[in-house]
Amino acid sequence: MNKQDFQNLARIRLKEAEVLLQNDQYSGAYYLSGYIVECALKACIAKHTKEFDFPDKQMAIDSHTHDLVKLVKNAKLDKELASRRSDPNFGSNWLLVIEHWKPESRYKTYTEQEARDMYSAIADPDDGVFQWLQQHY
Repeated sequence: MNKQDFQNLARIRLKEAEVLLQNDQYSGAYYLSGYIVECALKACIAKHTKEFDFPDKQMAIDSHTHDLVKLVKNAKLDKELASRRSDPNFGSNWLLVIEHWKPESRYKTYTEQEARDMYSAIADPDDGVFQWLQQHY
């Protein structure tokens, strides 16, 4: 997988989550919404790799995770995120994603409102987490 692969996958998952929401498949939409952020963060990490450079072992190990906090750090976005979180709209979207989405979300069921809230936090055209990440990959 490379940066372009992760970018494409994030966009595909965004469309899939929307289709799931439109078809009352709320749990799948919820899970895919968080997965969009994971893919976008991995695209941001890939941006920092250079062709022919031997990868930093710890960064490579830490990048093979679903932990969004670790991925933000590996993408070198932690300072940018701290600044961006001062915006109350983005800050609340980020908080919703980071506090509620986990890989284990795929094993749970979610209500329509929970799924729509998660999707909105990610896809909001002005303050969505995915829109912010796209600016960094």
